[in-house]
Amino acid sequence: MMAEEKSEQAQPVQPAQPAPQQPAQVVPAAKKQRVPRQKKPAKKPEKVIVLKSKRKEAVARASVKAGNGTIRINRMNVNTIEPREFKSAILEPINVSSITRELASRLSINVNVMGGGASAQAQAARGAIAKAMVAFADTDSIRKEYLRYDRFMLVDDTRRVEPKKFKGPKARARFQKSYR
Repeated sequence: MMAEEKSEQAQPVQPAQPAPQQPAQVVPAAKKQRVPRQKKPAKKPEKVIVLKSKRKEAVARASVKAGNGTIRINRMNVNTIEPREFKSAILEPINVSSITRELASRLSINVNVMGGGASAQAQAARGAIAKAMVAFADTDSIRKEYLRYDRFMLVDDTRRVEPKKFKGPKARARFQKSYR
């Protein structure tokens, strides 16, 4: 046995011969496996109420959702509205009672108003805010308070301007009669 080991040790180690060079083969890159995207948990749908109100030619659309008590009229904060009379008319549905003030502090109210004059826009915004707050609250107590305070917060004023007729300067007035 020892003799075999000596003979194995005595053999000279031959240097490794380089392998014959072959042209490099192009190996197609392995396709990356697609990892399915993790689905995010579905968000609970946010409760958003959108209602409209009209006054003369003005139309106001109010959207109400849970928030921090901000009120915006045409993307402007309600505190920047001038004159004070219009601002107080817009805030009237909120200042009716302590219940409505507390509800408004938990909401985010956005109102878009178009058409009509400044006073009609303020009154339309007032009605839209009141209707939206009643719809968001889902209780009859706020609705009853608005109806007791002023019915026109919840009911649109249907009166419109009568169209002008011929034979006169306005709808009902007639041109003055002259004999000469």
